[in-house]
Amino acid sequence: MEPSAALRDHLRSGLVIPALPLALDRRRRWDERRQSAVVRYYLDAGAGGLAVGVHSTQFAIRDPQVGLYAPVLKLAAETAAAWLGPKPRSLALIAGLCGPTAQARREAQLAAAHGYQAGLLSLGAWAAAPEAKVLAHCRAVARELPLVGFYLQPAVGGREFTYRFWREFAEIPELVAIKIAPFNRYRTIDVVRAVLAAGRDDVALYTGNDDNIVADLLTPFSFAGRTRFIDGGLLGQWGVWTQAAVKLFAQLKAARRRPRIDAAWLDRNAALTDMNAAIFDAAHGFAGCLPGIHEVLRRQGLFATTACLDPHETLSPGQAAEITRVAAAYPWLVDDTFVAANLRRWLD
Repeated sequence: MEPSAALRDHLRSGLVIPALPLALDRRRRWDERRQSAVVRYYLDAGAGGLAVGVHSTQFAIRDPQVGLYAPVLKLAAETAAAWLGPKPRSLALIAGLCGPTAQARREAQLAAAHGYQAGLLSLGAWAAAPEAKVLAHCRAVARELPLVGFYLQPAVGGREFTYRFWREFAEIPELVAIKIAPFNRYRTIDVVRAVLAAGRDDVALYTGNDDNIVADLLTPFSFAGRTRFIDGGLLGQWGVWTQAAVKLFAQLKAARRRPRIDAAWLDRNAALTDMNAAIFDAAHGFAGCLPGIHEVLRRQGLFATTACLDPHETLSPGQAAEITRVAAAYPWLVDDTFVAANLRRWLD
């Protein structure tokens, strides 16, 4: 599907795009009221887009016995449209797509029917496939919905690709953006270099490297006589304390327009990485990354529980204390006061 110029321009302008977590009650049933509240929170915080049906939303929503993929996409899109109705503005609605080609195409068609403008394509189902077959799959899905590429770290189900793969991937006409999330500097450079080599100034670059957010967004990448910044972030980390993230990103965008970067940004990068380590549970190989997101939202009153669809996904030992530590250590990265002032309105 041919993407609109407006979508390309919006993504290239640089956005905070939170990855939507799944709201459940204490019986692990979907909590529509709190799901809507979180969407309203992101919009009021200043997010420029929403990513729905992605890793943070839990891939298990697609399981037949769960059956939440379509309902969650529908609710998020309808909530966003209704909440922005009185004051409409541009919002990039991005649906997570995964599975074999037939499944991913069906999901893309469903997302398009609900008003989603692009699909973030997970390649976890293609872990052992030759790169040529993976590219054919990506091209087929892109014909259904404008494509956001996704380089996911192996620790949570991704795989490594060669530079050649990304160079060919960058030629897909319907490609609008790439989320770069390998948690690896070498692989990150592969993607940026490939997009620059392809001359795709119309393809937005988004960091998903939650372990290096500030540095990713401040770095001018120069290859073959071309220079690009990573435009924005599509991040699980930005699914919590989102208003603070929006403020930080606005300051960061202003900083990269200046001729010199203040060394204080290095300290901010370390602080945000430390905060992410607590939320994503880096100490235990990211085992508690989803409950960690839920725990922050639970403390703020947006979520009722940290429950995930898989009952074995819980906070790791010591993770709650780590979240308490980083929230106290970096108050400028926290938006608890903003949430407290608006919570009742979002839950109504």
